[in-house]
Amino acid sequence: MDAREIKAAVAHQRALSEAAVDRDAPFLNLRDPARSLGPDGRPAVSRRASKWLDVPDDKWNDWRWQLSNRVNDLEEVAEILELTDDEREGLGAPDKFRVDITPYFISLIDPRDPNDPIRRQVIPTGREAQAFTGMMEDSLAEDRHSPVPGLVHRYPDRVLMLVTTQCASYCRYCTRSRIVGDPTQNFNRREHEAQLDYLRRTPQVRDVLISGGDGLTLAPKLLETIIRGIREIPHIEIIRIGSRVPVFMPQRVDDELCEMLQRYHPVWINLHFNHPDEITPEVSRAVDKLARAGIPIGNQSVLLAGVNDCVHIQRALVHKLVANRIRPYYLYQCDLVEGSGHFRTPVGKGLEIMEGLRGHTSGYAVPTYVIDAPGGGGKIPVMPNYLISYSDHKVVLRNYEGYITTYEEPETYERHDERACRYCRDERPEPGQSGVLGLLEGERMWIEPRDFNDVHTRGNTERHRLQDPAKWVPFGVGAIEGKAGAPLPVLEGRSNGTTQTEPKTDYGPGEEPRPRDGEPTASAHGELL
Repeated sequence: MDAREIKAAVAHQRALSEAAVDRDAPFLNLRDPARSLGPDGRPAVSRRASKWLDVPDDKWNDWRWQLSNRVNDLEEVAEILELTDDEREGLGAPDKFRVDITPYFISLIDPRDPNDPIRRQVIPTGREAQAFTGMMEDSLAEDRHSPVPGLVHRYPDRVLMLVTTQCASYCRYCTRSRIVGDPTQNFNRREHEAQLDYLRRTPQVRDVLISGGDGLTLAPKLLETIIRGIREIPHIEIIRIGSRVPVFMPQRVDDELCEMLQRYHPVWINLHFNHPDEITPEVSRAVDKLARAGIPIGNQSVLLAGVNDCVHIQRALVHKLVANRIRPYYLYQCDLVEGSGHFRTPVGKGLEIMEGLRGHTSGYAVPTYVIDAPGGGGKIPVMPNYLISYSDHKVVLRNYEGYITTYEEPETYERHDERACRYCRDERPEPGQSGVLGLLEGERMWIEPRDFNDVHTRGNTERHRLQDPAKWVPFGVGAIEGKAGAPLPVLEGRSNGTTQTEPKTDYGPGEEPRPRDGEPTASAHGELL
């Protein structure tokens, strides 16, 4: 925690104390991220690079100014960041994927840290040019599922509608880098109308996802024209917007946008946060506006080496998301797209992260881990029903249609450095969970609750019959270290389903048989098991 964060925490605590003094005053919810305060007691703001310190706030908070003042070449970026040789090579490459970074977003980067997680997502490196096994230009086969330009119909009842090829900033792992960022391949009104006409003639489509590029970069009137055109089609039930604009440029989420979207409900929006550092006070206020407009908000992350390939980072991310009323939706395996080789992780890393989330935090904070299947198989959850085979170099998957596809594992993977990661160093303790390791390592067969024999810690006035340690013997195993008393008796079975011998009642501890079907259990007699 740096000095700025300490000052903000002190200001927060002071405001909390002052609010508690007057019980008749309106309640001030200082836990709400959208109400966070800075050291000066005013709404918190993120840091601003020195290049723009003199820019008036009204300009800085204007999304059009942010778009107009993006940085995109070596000289401009070098004014703000201390570049490495690898970054200079990437920025200087003549055929590189487009670079454009909003002043707001590049200001979040630590200028002296080459491993800053935000920096790695938007600053190109020389490694982008390296080919890798399985690399494809259109890894999701979207062009093959496109009945009209810009519309992808891959699933039975929903379509992807690409309304622009332009973004506020450009992710270095972009799955549509074949078209995104190229102004010569942008979609126009005529193509938008062709997309709408296809939807009118395809009644099985009930869900339309607007993406691109990023639809929120469009002029407001054009964006509304598209959304209104979709909403006028009777069989379209849901309109979704996939956008990273509120991450790159939260200033875009203004009252005008929210009022427009409200007119076309039901509207959902999926954002794209990959790291907790991307969720700033400005983002919290933007998301709050969307939520108050009645728009459900989800998040789709991409698993990226050197950015978020760590269970502690992912846990911090999902916790910060739900605190902002954003539901973690998908955790994507990085696509096999050109330029993304150095971002790729093994599928095992994603499984490790999911193991560290599921059960360790709230269920609605756990995303679904998916691979967008190469060749157009769609999003496949990485779980037993869909994971056919997993080797050290290839994963074989089955989608909902029975389509079989393979995902090539990366040949090299630079593992996450736990010693350098501040999230790993500040690992959240989970008391009472460490005993599971004993089971995995074969040291024991069961775990007794802590202080099992201590009456006081359990809040009882007398010992429950289950507090006898001898009861903690796995059923059906028999005597272990002499704790279970006599050997297990042989139970008499039924004869022709009509008669039964009287059951034995003098069982040793831990040897009682399970109740027969239909017989009452202890819980039926008011005992808590």
